[in-house]
Amino acid sequence: MVEMIIKMSLVTIIYVTITIILWLLVHDISLKRNHKIAIGIVYGIISILSTHFGINYVDMLLNVRDMGPLIAGLFFDPLSGIIAGLIGGIERYIAGAFWNIGHFSRIACSVSTCLAGFLSYFLSDRVFRKNTVTPVYAFFIGAVMEVFHMYVILITHRDDIFTAYNMVDICSGPMIIFNAIGMALTGIVIQSLSGKWENPFVSKPIEKISVSKTFQQSLFLVMTTIMLINIAGVYLLQSQTAKQNAIAILDESAEIVKKKYEKDKNSLDAEDLAEVGFYLIYNKSGKILHGYHINETLSVADMNTFDKKLSDEYFDCTLFGTEFLAHVITLDENHNLFVAIPTINIYWYRKSQTYEITFAYILLFATVYSLITVLVNQIVIKKIELINGSLEKITNGNLNEVVNVRSSSEFASLSDDINETVDTLKRYIGEAKKRIEQELELAATIQKSSLPTNFIYPGHNEFDLYAIMNAAKEVGGDFYDFFFVSATKMALVIADVTGKGIPAALFMMRAKTAIRTYAQTLSTPTEILSKVNAVLCEGNDAQMFVTTWIGIIDLETGKMACANAGHEYPVVYRKDEGYVLYKDEHVLPLATYDGIIPKEYEIDMKPGDRIFVYTDGIPEAINLKNEQYGTDRLLKVLNDNASDDLSSLLSDVRNDVEKFANGAEQFDDITILEFRFTNYG
Repeated sequence: MVEMIIKMSLVTIIYVTITIILWLLVHDISLKRNHKIAIGIVYGIISILSTHFGINYVDMLLNVRDMGPLIAGLFFDPLSGIIAGLIGGIERYIAGAFWNIGHFSRIACSVSTCLAGFLSYFLSDRVFRKNTVTPVYAFFIGAVMEVFHMYVILITHRDDIFTAYNMVDICSGPMIIFNAIGMALTGIVIQSLSGKWENPFVSKPIEKISVSKTFQQSLFLVMTTIMLINIAGVYLLQSQTAKQNAIAILDESAEIVKKKYEKDKNSLDAEDLAEVGFYLIYNKSGKILHGYHINETLSVADMNTFDKKLSDEYFDCTLFGTEFLAHVITLDENHNLFVAIPTINIYWYRKSQTYEITFAYILLFATVYSLITVLVNQIVIKKIELINGSLEKITNGNLNEVVNVRSSSEFASLSDDINETVDTLKRYIGEAKKRIEQELELAATIQKSSLPTNFIYPGHNEFDLYAIMNAAKEVGGDFYDFFFVSATKMALVIADVTGKGIPAALFMMRAKTAIRTYAQTLSTPTEILSKVNAVLCEGNDAQMFVTTWIGIIDLETGKMACANAGHEYPVVYRKDEGYVLYKDEHVLPLATYDGIIPKEYEIDMKPGDRIFVYTDGIPEAINLKNEQYGTDRLLKVLNDNASDDLSSLLSDVRNDVEKFANGAEQFDDITILEFRFTNYG
């Protein structure tokens, strides 16, 4: 037994090892027809070797030949399984018919191996749909295949059922167990190598278990319970029937011997009473006078047992090393009769029938289970998957997707309900979108109206200025502003609020109002931005912030006091230098934290000098190649068009950004302001 287990384990491990090597060679390529044929031939040859190098056990040859086509079809390709099954099965018949290797079981073995190939094709293509087979399913497939193997041995040898039973009794356990374990190990290894291993003993949340798997588990449990109850019932019934038949035979045998004994006790002979079976006539001292084992003496223990069971009881006992169902009666005052039937003779047919019925139930169970699973997948699961696929598209925003599963009234009704819900949703979305568009259009109008658009100041020839603002959405978070803070001083402001849309626009209005308010009462940019920062930090639950540049120019002297809170570098133009980045010192944007104090610096503006300020929508604009516009391109277009008037120059910049983007969506607002100092006041 131990030697057999070791050898069968080694053969199984060889199968798994070969599978690992083949899988590593082909798993990352798309299998072509020649690959599939080659894999089938490899496993066909392995099946042949299993036939010729079987494991000898109690005068029987054990093997795991059927694993070859099963592994080829389930773990590689269905076609490979068929090829392996035909090669292994046909060779097995030839080996039995012409070389007398397993001649008795040649038909059963060859049919089983061929069927293993076709079964793997059906399961892979129809049940598992070419997905990786789990170790649990692989285990049961391997076991069921060997059950079929043993069943065919029984049904193809009705004329010699005792030999067939003896073969099945010896071979069924090891071959079923090792084929099942081998398939399970293969499933574990393939799942582990492919990164799909899931521990079957670790429970999953119910929402992550598919309907198909839940149904299959429930069906398996119900059918297994029914099968076991039926097998147990048949077993008990046949056991009772076999015992009753044996008791009837014992009664008949006892009556025959008793009559012959009464007629002429000296004429009793074991050969003359061969139809009686095993019997003993012994005296009070336990000496056997007639029947089997004449002149031997029964033990005291046997005599005591026989005396207790005398006359009317049937009992189990062991005598001369053999188990019996026995009956003892009194022949006369000095002699008793012991008649018995060996237990193996009583119950061997019951065991044979139990094997046959159990195998038949398992095969019926497997067939019905597979067919029901396929039907449920075809009729229900596939339709649910189609509906879920459409729902996924809908939830991802494709409201034009139509659910059209109409294979039954239930699915048709469900499809119609989903489509009606989507149509209603589209109507509501359309109405809401229209309402939002109207509100955004109004917000955009309000926002634009809050920005100064009068760039001409009668009576002031000290400067020219121009500004534009293009929001990425209907409303934006950028703004510019310019206003007099005294008769001779003008403030220039540009800012960029984090985020887009309505929230940014509201925060922008708050920042713009605060800057203009404090600029009227405070004298320096540092004081203004520090005070505005404190105001914006209050109640800033949304944690928004605003980058800000402010400059206050004295038109009488050209001195411009500036401060920068996290904004882009300004660009300064001087006649002898052209447009150049002015890398001023930054602090963090306003509303980042309370206590920000921007660094103030001064720019000395001469007549003809300009200052160009902008938001990050320009340098961070991207094209279809995901390249950024950058400040180098900005400086180039400014210098190339420096002779243009301010409005044309700003249009040139905006147009160049659009040309660079080449259709890529604008993700950020673009705001530009340019101031040209022309004269001392």
